[in-house]
Amino acid sequence: MALIPPTPRRAFIESLSAGLGSIGLLSMLSQQTARANTVANVGGPAPSQFAPKAKHNIVLFMAGGPSQMDLFDPKPALQKYEGQRPVEADLRTERTTGGILPSPFAFKKHGQSGIEVSELLPNLAAIIDDICVVRSMHTFNPTHNPARGLFHSGNIGATRPSMGAWFDYGLGTENQNLPGFVVLGPGGGGGAGARSGFLPSKHQGIGFDCSQTEPEKMIRYLQNKQLAAPDQRRQLDLIQQLNREHESSFGQDEFLEGRIQAMETAYRMQFEATDAFDIRKEPEAVRQEYGSTSFANGCLLARRLVERGVRTVHVYYGPGQPWDDHNRINQGLRGRCPDMDQAAAALIRDLKRRGLLDETAVIWGGEFGRTPVSESKDGRDHNPFGFTMFMAGGGFKGGTCYGATDELGFRAVENRVSVHDLHATLLHVLGIDHEKLTYRYAGRDFRLTDVHGQVIHDLLT
Repeated sequence: MALIPPTPRRAFIESLSAGLGSIGLLSMLSQQTARANTVANVGGPAPSQFAPKAKHNIVLFMAGGPSQMDLFDPKPALQKYEGQRPVEADLRTERTTGGILPSPFAFKKHGQSGIEVSELLPNLAAIIDDICVVRSMHTFNPTHNPARGLFHSGNIGATRPSMGAWFDYGLGTENQNLPGFVVLGPGGGGGAGARSGFLPSKHQGIGFDCSQTEPEKMIRYLQNKQLAAPDQRRQLDLIQQLNREHESSFGQDEFLEGRIQAMETAYRMQFEATDAFDIRKEPEAVRQEYGSTSFANGCLLARRLVERGVRTVHVYYGPGQPWDDHNRINQGLRGRCPDMDQAAAALIRDLKRRGLLDETAVIWGGEFGRTPVSESKDGRDHNPFGFTMFMAGGGFKGGTCYGATDELGFRAVENRVSVHDLHATLLHVLGIDHEKLTYRYAGRDFRLTDVHGQVIHDLLT
């Protein structure tokens, strides 16, 4: 009689799995719904399709939609039309809005490039010559979740792979002991920005709580304190052997492959992650440079992770969607901008100091911008028609201001850049032709940019 008969074997495996101190990571590293028809790259970095300008990318995501005319896109005409609705301008949005709402914040030219930046952002203004400002971003959906899905995955649907999953699938990782795609935010974050969709589940973004500073609190069940490492290794080897035997009975399965890879990564992470995620090891001067907020912790962690070969890091300014300023926008911006400005600028300076900025593309922005007209008297509505994002490092041309919105800051009218164009350009600096990074699923080839997107070479060095 077999020692492990077919029926109870699964229960036996589950009982062994429960003994792994890293099992909490397993649930994060596996996406239950992921299934696909082809095998993604396994192991180390895949060869680029041409010489990359960047090895890593960091996305600083301002959920809710930051106001471009209060931060990076000055519009003097707003003063002229204050409280009015110019008849020649179509300013319709999804909600009922009032007249033109000027920005109370002063703009000045900074750096050798002379790019105008709001008084709310003195730290980013001081390094503006390292930043590529795009004032002509546009999208087509004015609602948060679909617009956020489009930014993260190139599609308004909730099931497509996020860009970080695509990057990990296309390029692999430089560190086998850490995830290739990490998402940082208060409480862990993730959502649409972390999904692997139909890509193998090992490419899913793994969320960590950057409101904490101790790895043991940031990553639940990080270590197994009941078993020594050699014993854990033997236990995991047995589980993996049983998994392989189970798989051989019906053929290769992407879901099971993802779980096998997840368990291996979880085991290795308990030894390396305690160092990588411990920002307390940073000199006090560095921690003060970034600040002490959750977003500051996330930015500092992002630098530590790309330093160790993590391909993609998303840092959420959160929780929730704090940049969704439907009312009291001036008060809200004065409250949020100081720590965002301090941490984002510190990240770029720190990367540059360490020689990492040239190989790390930093992207800042939200799912859309805000309107020049008022909502609730002192707020601004969603505006997908024209907004601002910025890039730094990774082959992007610092000291550049690209594109323009109309005189009221409502629509992108010059050198328009779509979200698909952004994805195509980011793939390009990572060494990938966006039209060739495809994955066959449900009988057709999918790609991050779908059937859209062009590389904006004017943004690149």
